Amino acid sequence: MQKFKNYINGEFIDSKSGSFFKTIDPSNEKEFAEVSAAEEYEVNLAVESSYNAFNGEWSKILPYQRARYLRAIGDQLKDKAELLGTVETKNTGKLYKETKFQANYIAEYYYYYAGLVDKIEGSTLPIDKEDMHVFTTRVPIGVVAAIIPWNSQMFLTAVKLAPALAMGNTIIIKASEIAPTPLLEFAKIIHKVGLPKGVVNIITGYADTCSKLLTSHAKINKIAFTGGVHTAKHIVRNSAENLSQLSLELGGKSPVVVFNDARKDNAINGIMASIFGAGGQSCIAGSRLYLQEEIYDDYLEELKNRTEAIKIGDPLSNTTQLGPLATLNQLKNIQEKIQETEDQGGKIITGGKKVSEFKSGFYFEPTIIECDNHHLPAAENELFGPVLSVMKFKNEEEAIKLMNDNMYGLAAGIFTENNGIAMRMSKAVQAGIVFVNTYRLISPVAPFGGFKNSGYGRESGLEVMKDYSNTKTTWISTSTKPLSDPFNIR
Repeated sequence: MQKFKNYINGEFIDSKSGSFFKTIDPSNEKEFAEVSAAEEYEVNLAVESSYNAFNGEWSKILPYQRARYLRAIGDQLKDKAELLGTVETKNTGKLYKETKFQANYIAEYYYYYAGLVDKIEGSTLPIDKEDMHVFTTRVPIGVVAAIIPWNSQMFLTAVKLAPALAMGNTIIIKASEIAPTPLLEFAKIIHKVGLPKGVVNIITGYADTCSKLLTSHAKINKIAFTGGVHTAKHIVRNSAENLSQLSLELGGKSPVVVFNDARKDNAINGIMASIFGAGGQSCIAGSRLYLQEEIYDDYLEELKNRTEAIKIGDPLSNTTQLGPLATLNQLKNIQEKIQETEDQGGKIITGGKKVSEFKSGFYFEPTIIECDNHHLPAAENELFGPVLSVMKFKNEEEAIKLMNDNMYGLAAGIFTENNGIAMRMSKAVQAGIVFVNTYRLISPVAPFGGFKNSGYGRESGLEVMKDYSNTKTTWISTSTKPLSDPFNIR
């Protein structure tokens, strides 16, 4: 059995109390790794380490030197892509061909932010006072706490770690206790790169202790969280203890709309990618599908055939198209919501149950449910699995109304060959990311984040540098005269 330790102040350490937990491979439900669990002592040690690094050696590092570290992380990701992909697949059930690809591609995020390091500029202000030179500069926030969920770990770490380091912050990364081994393996890359001790700490432990202590710690200046709405509310309450800045990337129930003029082959591929890519275990999964009435039956039949042809199996195999769910709790929740949906009139077109051919593993059939409205349990709740709820719509006006009748606002998909419809719909839909005639794409250049209950703040892109910095305003008097009478209002 593999053993993983927390990475604190440049060292791999066990929990002082000896606390640990075992983590499983969801494809066979077998324990494969023993993980040291961070508790109060380790959390405090990590924060103090980051605090001291921020105020010590790291504060003296010049921008071009930070860029070298970022590029080195990117180089290591490419070099270790197969190892990182294998570890992530074993702990999450995500397809190896995707985890390996992501480890390679995520290197581009570190290269991108390495290129931005020396391009963050302030401004000179045309101030309305005589003999005053006033300018702004961007300065780092301080110590960042990054809370990473179990899915898409390399991506969700990169969009926090890369800009945080580029701006000159230090960071504690808290890996999910559900599947922590990929990030603890990534810690070895951080160690090899040779960053000053304490600049990056990577820990894991139970949310009710480790995460709570970290997000409420007095020396944390910013919290970057990705996860569910319920947990986010706890983190917001915790942040009241330190008044830290927050960015929240939460869940989604992303709608996809297909108009009758869409290119069928393109739209079908987009729909399949939106919900069955990553097994639906993606915050931008297109789990609500609205088909225009004229094409409804034709598309539903084609989707059924394509879905039933999906190859389910070992996520490490390059021929597998759908692996297991990550946890037993996910499996149970999906089964429960599907049953409730059927009880309320939903009709299963295909799938809807645990894969019977596997004696072990959290495998669930790719599922399509026909719903007469999107307030049925499967259509209304984020299931985080391969479950597609399908509904009809009549016209553009109704499509906008249906898409926006949603507590979330992360992503949306629009398939049409009419540019007017595409522009009007993309403008009207309440979502932070809109895909037109495509779906499920990321780039270090493009901001990522949502509206409404999908959170606030952005990840990726140039503007995220503002989220990892503070603005400092400097006033300089250029006058040769002494200051005027302090009681003379200027």
